[in-house]
Parts: sequence; structure tokens; C-alpha cells
Amino acid sequence: MTLKNYNSSHFYDELLTPDGKARPGSGRLISYLKKTTNDNLQKRKHAAELAIKTMGITFTVYSEGENIDREWPYDIIPRVISLREWEKVEAGLKQRLTALNHFINDLYNEQKILKDKIIPRDLLKSSKNYREQCRGIKPVYGVWAHICGTDLVRDSDGTIYVLEDNLRVPSGVSYMIENRKVTKRVFPELFEDYNILPMGDYPSQLFDTLSSISPRPMDYPEVAVLTPGIYNSAYFEHSFLAQQMGAELVEGSDLVVGDDECVYMKTIGGLSRVDVIYRRIDDLFIDPEVFNKDSLLGVPGLIRAWKKGNVALANAPGAGVADDKVVYTYVPDMIRYYLDEDAILPNVPSFSCDNEKERKHVLANLENLVVKPANESGGYGMLIGPKSSKRERAEFARLIKARPRNYIGQPVISISTVPTLTENSIEPRHVDLRPFILHGDRMYVTAGGLTRVALVKGSLVVNSSQGGGSKDTWIVAPNRD
Repeated sequence: MTLKNYNSSHFYDELLTPDGKARPGSGRLISYLKKTTNDNLQKRKHAAELAIKTMGITFTVYSEGENIDREWPYDIIPRVISLREWEKVEAGLKQRLTALNHFINDLYNEQKILKDKIIPRDLLKSSKNYREQCRGIKPVYGVWAHICGTDLVRDSDGTIYVLEDNLRVPSGVSYMIENRKVTKRVFPELFEDYNILPMGDYPSQLFDTLSSISPRPMDYPEVAVLTPGIYNSAYFEHSFLAQQMGAELVEGSDLVVGDDECVYMKTIGGLSRVDVIYRRIDDLFIDPEVFNKDSLLGVPGLIRAWKKGNVALANAPGAGVADDKVVYTYVPDMIRYYLDEDAILPNVPSFSCDNEKERKHVLANLENLVVKPANESGGYGMLIGPKSSKRERAEFARLIKARPRNYIGQPVISISTVPTLTENSIEPRHVDLRPFILHGDRMYVTAGGLTRVALVKGSLVVNSSQGGGSKDTWIVAPNRD
């Protein structure tokens, strides 16, 4: 009876209703958890940890000048979402990325959205990720962000909100895939009972997306994954995706731009042309001719080759202009402007500190809000008002007044919980969800995504670098439950 004393308090629980009944799709899993013992679950947890160690699933933490490889933190109890609910989420994700790509393409070309004053021009001028060097470029299909990881959270009333869009170098999809492999080892019998949508086709879908933007019409263009190297925190994912796609894993020093302004890979047989580069390096480091001249990670001349149409880059440089928490507040307006539709998935209500009226509201209510910087990631640089000290709020007030464009305020979302195995019992822990969306000649959304879980009791921070872990995410078809 491992769920006998389970209580998610006033939070929305993904598997159980307040009166302890299973939510749609989770019936068999809840029945199993109620019948099994804690000892049995602990044995399965140990088996999962052993599998993760054997499979070499790691992530890197930067600590006190050192890079520390750690085994991927994983909880064995999966999160379940019904297919019926997921279909709406999938449609909302496709709508959102379509509008964001329209926005980026417009911004680097006609700038109609600025001329029509849907978005203030000053917002662009102060954007950290706007790249003037990309003006006038029109990538294939008008797509700049080919791979997007959108973070979703569910509030206490069950509403799913978009928390943020990750359009530069979104990470985590390899852990989503590996979580499924581990879960199949831990709970093989549940996969016999459930109709769970697969997600293992992501690498082939990614390869097809990248192939569709190749400048040379070939069935198997030369695709390369450009990594900063083994010391990057996401190197496991870079090597995993390259291996799964059958693509080359390269560093900047492995590539050269020829006199014909094509990109070539150095091989023992000589130079070999590269058609598509899935780059996992930030804009400012990919080409020392154009951006940071001191960068040793990039390829001199890469932007020249891209502008000539001789190589495709995913995601395109400059796509990060939409990966900004202040721009985020305008996404529903973009959807109406470009698609003439209302947003299927709502934003978290947000206050832009660049707006004087909204800034005053944020400053007056710091103890009740979450305040986020526009361009940070990984949960860093935030103020969680209800858990902050008077001193921390005073410091954030100073920061907001000094650089109002750099901050937004949001109400604290009562993020949903999922049953999570602790040392002695099953307890509720807060989760978010990062599905991955691909956009090339067509669109694809993963069946579920990476569920990140705050393993520390009471914590809302799900990032692995700050004590979070992850779970497998099951999209369950209704006909088998």
C-alpha cells in the first residue's frame, strides 16, 4: 500500500484526483502502485540506477572551476497524460512555433510587426540576441528555429501554460529517449498492459528535418553535429544524437570553409563537403569572422557559406531573438497577427518591467511574484518572491530599476505534482514538461517530452544542475485503459 498516505495538498496531481482516484490514462499504473510494496519499488529503483550507470547516461555540473560528470537523476514512477489531452497540447505547440518562425523571419526582413506597432521597436533595439548580421537572410521554408524545446507547467486548476520557449540550443531530448529505455527495463509488465505512444523515432525525425533544409537535394546529405567539445554540459546529448542519426560529431577545428564558400570536414581521405550543421554552440562563438573574433569553437567563414546558401544551419543564427522572456509576453499577439488565430496554449500571465505601469506593479508585489531575467536559463538569476528575504527583494528592486528591459514578473504558479519515490515512501514532487518540436518541410512533436522533477521536497526548481531529476512521460491512448 505505497500510496496509502499520499497527499498532494492543494496542488494538482498528474496521476491522482484529490479523493485518490486515478486520472484518465493512469488507472493501471495507480492500481499497480497500490498493490506493490516499497521494498519492491526500491529494488526497481536500484535496477534503474544500475542501468543508468551501465548505459553511461551522465550530465555535467560546473562547480568551483571544475566539470563534474554525474549520473543522470531519474525517478522510476512515470508521468501519464491521456492522448485526448495531448492532442490539444500538440496542436498548440505547432501553432506557437509556426508563429515564432514567422516572427523571426519578419524581424530579419520586412519587419512588418514593428511597422504595425504590434511589438515596440525599442524591444528589438535592446534585445541581447538580435543579430544585425542576419538581416536580409531568408532560410529555406522561412524557418529559423528548426528545433524547439517548449517548457510547459500545469496550474492548480489543471490549466497547462507555456512557461518559456527555448529556440537557441534546446537540450534534454536524449534524456527523454533514455528515460523510456530505462523505464522499459524497470516496468516491462506495464508496457504490456498500456498503449503508450512511442518516442524513439525522434533521431530519425530529426535527421529528416535536417535533411529537408539541405542545399543539395540528396536522400542522405552530409549532416554534422557541431559541439563545443567534451567539457560542455550537454556533450552526452551531442554525441548521442550524432550516433543515433548516423551523423558526424565535429568540433570547429574539424571544419573549414573553402574558396568556393562551401563547408568541408577534414577526414583522413581529404576534405568532404558538409550540407547541414546542427550546431550546439551559441551564436557568438560559431564564426570568429563575424561574431567573437577570439572564439576557438567556431568555423571562420561559416556565416559567409550560410548566406551564400551553401550550408544549412540549425538552429539558424539569430533565432534566439525570440528566445527572450520579454518577447515571450508578445507571443499570443504574434499568433493573432501572423495566423489570425487565438493561442491554443496560454502564456503564464506576465508583467514586463519595461512597461512603467507593469514595473510599478512588480516592484510593489515582489513578495508575491516570480521575477525572471530576460535571457538567463537553467533557473538562474530568478527571485521567487514568497521564499525570498527582504534583502533579496531589495536587491531585485535595484536590479529592475537599473535595467527594467531585462526583467519580467509572473504570479507564482502552483505547479502540478507527480508521485515520486523517496527513500521510505511515495511523495508528491513538482514537475514541468519539455516537449520538442521539429520544423523543416513539415512539423513533428514528440509524444510527450522530458518531464523534469524537483526531487527536493517543496522545491519548484526542476533543473538537474540545481537538484532536479526527470521521469518518463507516457502519452496513453484511451482504448487500452
